Amino acid sequence: MASRPLVRGDRPPETRCVTNTTDSHVRDGRPAAARQRGPRGRRPRPHRAWGVAAVTFVTIIGAAGFASMPGLLVDPLHEEFGWSRGTIGLAVSVNLALYGLTAPFAAALMDRFGIRRVVACALATIAAGAALTTVMTTSWQLVLFWGVLVGLGSGCMALAFSATVTNRWFVRRKGLVTGILTAAGASGQLVFLPLLSWLIEEYAWRPAAVTVALTALAVVPFVWLLLRDHPADVGLAPYGAKEFVPKPPPRRGAGRRALDVLFQAARTGPFWLLAGTFAICGATTNGLVKVHFVPSAHDHGMPVTAAAGLLAVIGVFDIVGTVASGWLTDRFEARRLLAVYYGLRGVSLMFLPMLLAPSVHPPMLFFIVFYGLDWVATVPPTLALCREHFGDDSAIVFGWVLGSHQIGAGLVAVLGGMARDVFGSYDVVWYACGALCAVAALMSMVIRSEGRAEPAPAR
Repeated sequence: MASRPLVRGDRPPETRCVTNTTDSHVRDGRPAAARQRGPRGRRPRPHRAWGVAAVTFVTIIGAAGFASMPGLLVDPLHEEFGWSRGTIGLAVSVNLALYGLTAPFAAALMDRFGIRRVVACALATIAAGAALTTVMTTSWQLVLFWGVLVGLGSGCMALAFSATVTNRWFVRRKGLVTGILTAAGASGQLVFLPLLSWLIEEYAWRPAAVTVALTALAVVPFVWLLLRDHPADVGLAPYGAKEFVPKPPPRRGAGRRALDVLFQAARTGPFWLLAGTFAICGATTNGLVKVHFVPSAHDHGMPVTAAAGLLAVIGVFDIVGTVASGWLTDRFEARRLLAVYYGLRGVSLMFLPMLLAPSVHPPMLFFIVFYGLDWVATVPPTLALCREHFGDDSAIVFGWVLGSHQIGAGLVAVLGGMARDVFGSYDVVWYACGALCAVAALMSMVIRSEGRAEPAPAR
């Protein structure tokens, strides 16, 4: 039978779309990556990776309440139970140490069981630990509930979580995305610190702990419904990739893999330099300012709510500084950025004892702004150096480096409280940590490049 002549509006048979294919990421004759761009003539839709990054950002914010509590708990627990600041600092130290030491195992568990399952379980663990502190009666229960349970749960929500999401979903803009996700913790601090300090001031500390627990639970549905483990799950290539990347099979032996990666990385100089500098980073942020700034300011007559408000302002500028650091990391040598960040942080800590007073004045505000910009600006270049030196294992290596960050934080949380008990002030702690920052700046410059080209400006 002769075929009907084509009329206007018909398409030639050879141009019709193929609807049946064995390739799971091809539909209607076009790869999923092409569908993401939308029909011709229309504005392309944002890549799904940005939606996953947004869910990750919200998740980290929702879990950030636990990070806002330690500095607010010191004085209330000391007054109610009579526990020394060193004892309270021990629980905070266990929390901070487990936060870091859990991270590399969490990264390996995400490779085995998926991001959603691990993060949902972590949020539930945080909620349980925070809620149980409201019924504690002895100091060992504080160590168990807040130190161990919240520490383990928060370790799975650590920066290794951000690193895993970034490595899977992004090929381009990794530095920028790392900065944005790192800033999520500061955003949570901005949200929770004023609220929690007000609750403690008006209703005591237990309602604040319950608030942390309920917020962590509230985030679980978002994680389960909206977060995806890999771009291949939705038939897409990672953002910036030129071709589709199949989802790797689950990796068994998560604990053994995390240890194997540690043993391999520990044979290299860059690992120890990164771990050392990041330990000092943790000592001078989470262990020092987050735990001891509020009680130190209170020693000088400043109201707790005012001191907590200053920490919240640090969170505002932390967002700006961390995102800017991610942008800079895509363009400049990471080790030089680290040296600058640590050097400036050390100088600011040396001046802080002279700025503490009963009221907030302009020099103190200048310190808060300056320190906020530098708070976790070290994360994007540190993670970039992990990627440069350790490749596919960089998320797990960064987890171990983060472990050193939290060990440093834990040591200063304990030693800072002990110094306050012995000397009656925190001045010696501020000066010592300022000197440590100078050491970190020198260590950063010793880290050598692997001979790769300098980062090209992102387009």
